[in-house]
Amino acid sequence: MTTLITILALLFAALFIVVTLTEKYGNRDPQQTAKLSRYILPLVALLVIAQVIKFAFFSD
Repeated sequence: MTTLITILALLFAALFIVVTLTEKYGNRDPQQTAKLSRYILPLVALLVIAQVIKFAFFSD
């Protein structure tokens, strides 16, 4: 039970830090945001493929 509380506390702390930093430094122009957003879907697809390979071939 203490492990669960520790994990939840760390997640909330990380979320607080990310939200704070995003609000402070997240003001980007739409052109730069569009450039970054075109890399999101290929990276997510790559991550899904890597997880499937890991599950299929390296699970114990």
